[in-house]
Formats: sequence, C-alpha cells, structure tokens
Amino acid sequence: MNLFEDLTWRGLIAHSTDPDALAAHLGDGPVKFYVGFDPTAASLHIGHLMQLLMARRLQQGGHVPHLLVGGATGLIGDPKESGERVMNDLDVVAGWVERIRQQTQQFVSFDGDNAAVLVNNLDWTQGLSALDFLRDLGKHFPVNRMLARDVVSRRLESGISYTEFSYVLLQSNDFRELYRRYGVTLQSGGSDQWGNITAGVELIRRSDQGKVHALATPLVTKADGTKFGKTEGGAVWLDPELTSPYAFHQFWLNAEDAKVVDYLKMFSFRSREEIEELEKATAEAPFRREAQKALADDVTDLVHGEAERRAAVDAAQALFGRGELRELSARSLEGVMREVGAAELTEPVSFADAMVLSGVVDSKSAARRAVQEGGGYLNNEKVTDADAPLERDALLHGRFAVIRRGRKTVGGVFFAS
Repeated sequence: MNLFEDLTWRGLIAHSTDPDALAAHLGDGPVKFYVGFDPTAASLHIGHLMQLLMARRLQQGGHVPHLLVGGATGLIGDPKESGERVMNDLDVVAGWVERIRQQTQQFVSFDGDNAAVLVNNLDWTQGLSALDFLRDLGKHFPVNRMLARDVVSRRLESGISYTEFSYVLLQSNDFRELYRRYGVTLQSGGSDQWGNITAGVELIRRSDQGKVHALATPLVTKADGTKFGKTEGGAVWLDPELTSPYAFHQFWLNAEDAKVVDYLKMFSFRSREEIEELEKATAEAPFRREAQKALADDVTDLVHGEAERRAAVDAAQALFGRGELRELSARSLEGVMREVGAAELTEPVSFADAMVLSGVVDSKSAARRAVQEGGGYLNNEKVTDADAPLERDALLHGRFAVIRRGRKTVGGVFFAS
C-alpha cells in the first residue's frame, strides 16, 4: 500500500478536502505539512497522541513535519461546548509552551532531508495590530459562516465572547503564515478541528489564490460510543509525572476486545499482516489478550521508552505475586501507589490498620480474619500477625507497602518521604 492507502486502511482519515487530490499530492513528492497543539494544560494527553503519530507516519513517508505550539492561540483557547474558557496567566502559558514543545520533539526526527521544524505562532501573532487583524484577516470571514459552526451555534444561547468567536481567524492565519513562510500545503488535525482547518484552506484561497489540502483524524471512541482516553482520574497524560508509565501501560492493556484492533491500527506501527494476526488471535482466544499486550507495549515504548515499559510490565507482575517487588525502582512503585489509590501514612500503623487504610478490607476484624485464613500479604510476603507493626525497614525503599488480600485484591500504603 502507498501512504494514503495505509492511512485509509488504519481508519485515520475521517475527513479530507479532496481525497483524490490529496492522495496525488502526497504521491508527488515531499509535502510540507503542519499540525498544531495549544498549550491549555501542562502536558499533552492521548487525545493529542494520534496527531503526533500522524506526523510521524507522514514523515516516515518522506514528508516534512512542522509542529506548531500555540503560544498565541493558547492564550485564547478554541471554543468548547461546555462554556467560556478561563484565561490563563501569560507566564503560565509560556511555561506550558516550553513543556509541550519538548514533548512533541520525541515523535519526529530533526535530521535528514525531511527534518522536522518547530514553530510558535506567537512569533507572527504578537505583533499583529487590531487594525491589521480586522483589515487583513477579518474581511475574508463571512459572519454567517462563522455563526454556522457547530460549537458556535450551540454556544449562542449560553453566550460566547468575541475573543473565542474570533479564534478561527487566528488558527486560519497560522496556516496562511506557514504557507507563506515555509511553503506548507497540508494541515492535519482532529475531526473536532475540521471547521478551523477548512477555514484556513479557504483563507489561503481567498487571500493568496493558493491551493492547499487538509485532513482530519476521527474521534476515537470506546465500544459504547463514548470518548476514548478518559479514566476515572481524568485524562491520560503523556507526562510521566501526571500519568505514570505503569498507569499508562495499564490503560492500554485494558482496551476492549471489540476495539483493540482499531486502536492497534491507529496507534501502533505494526504492519497490516501483524495486526491481522493479532485480530485472529483475539477472535480465537480473547482471554490471552495478545492484542492488548501488543498495543500496551507498542504505545508505551513510543511515549516512555522500552526501559519504562519493561519496568511497568515487571511492576504489574510483581504486584500480584508473580515477580519480585523489591527489584522495582522507587519511581515504578510511586506509579503503582498512585494507580491503586494508596493511602499516605503519617505515623506507624499495624498491618491490620494498613489493610483497612489501603482499602483491601472494610474493617480491622475483616483484616484479622484474612490473616487467620492465610490471605494477608505485605509486599508479597504472607503475614501471620495482623497486629504486628508496619516497620519502616520492612517497606520497599523505606516508604512503600503493597498490601494484598488473597490473589487479586491489591492496595497500598506509603510514607511521603
């Protein structure tokens, strides 16, 4: 398959301006393309990951990525359906710009003939006067078309500020500036950005009589149609300090059988033949979860590296008694503690108290009963005295205790330092 056919087979093209023209454009030679990321938080999450991997796929196909971090648009924020965004402090956004710039760099190469380029739209936006904004940009945007945008029309009753209403002009201008400065002729992004993306295509046609292209990836969903990428604790972040490599690996490992092959196509770089073999394995022996293991390993390798992935796998094995907990690093154990909702200790407690605090039993009497029946474990070692104190020298790295009842009920307690 050529690149466009592969993207289509993987289900990565939800919309495109002209599929035949885009396929021909990609086939004609190196295409300069861009994808943008607004710094509206301290980290990117897996909703952004597909865009980063799309940039990687296009670069592997010989094209030239331009990764845009929105130092300007991040100060405004794209309209969201739930209501007006809070304006973040300038210094906060500047810090987020730098963190996100660093995150994006690991997914593309900055060497070779099609080396990636990093840009910040603050460079061309901060000097734009209000008069220039209105004369040079605003005149190309019919208000009736702006009002017809889905998110705007839904916000009209509850209210939308002129600031957020005008966001589409800023993003459209980014495409035009990249077209003028670097010869960028393709923008990619999520399907929720399709209105903004096509507005940029139209702006370039109107103001510069240029022909450019656009594509959008689909909204990734779970089997029930709800949005993929959220947990009870919120978004799944790419920053290991916000979502540990252990929790990140576990998230992908828990993918549904009905959707895991779709996720492999979108987020893994395995070949069609490999994915079809995993699809067959899932159909024939779903309990082996071979596709889930491949998915979790592949994506964790991409985001955190092989060493962190191996540590996450080792931690999962050790957590349920199939590996040595004492061989895990403090960082891996911190991830485990966060994932199991471990309780922080401020003073020494008994093992029975630790079982209650960790949530593996409801009461001290239940803890004593579990120990009497041989089902109480401290760091995978069977406990025979429920009232024995939890000594610091018995804790992992002097801080962590994995508490287990039976084979599958796991919790934890820890000292902060």
